[in-house]
Amino acid sequence: MKLIMAIIKPFKLDEVRDALTPLGVQGLTVSEVKGFGRQKGQTEIYRGAEYHVSFLPKVKIEVVVGDDLADGVIEAIAKAANTGKIGDGKIFVMDVERAMRIRTGETDAAAL
Repeated sequence: MKLIMAIIKPFKLDEVRDALTPLGVQGLTVSEVKGFGRQKGQTEIYRGAEYHVSFLPKVKIEVVVGDDLADGVIEAIAKAANTGKIGDGKIFVMDVERAMRIRTGETDAAAL
């Protein structure tokens, strides 16, 4: 099993979710996060005063899938989240040793 974590622009969330549904992804976790990478923040003007915003709003998506689905999920996220501009985000993939559904006690692939 793989944990796929993607940091993307917030307005791309619906497109990413819509791209994952036909692949058989039955659930995902979404968190609102802030961060910066090569964008290094941005300068904004509020009531005539200029100030620097160091951390930009992003969305973190986490989904655990079987090894057989991982490559397809990664490609779908990359395609749906792409704007071609700086700050599109990153995708991280990690191995998951074990999973358990609390309600039923199912483990590993059955718990997904």
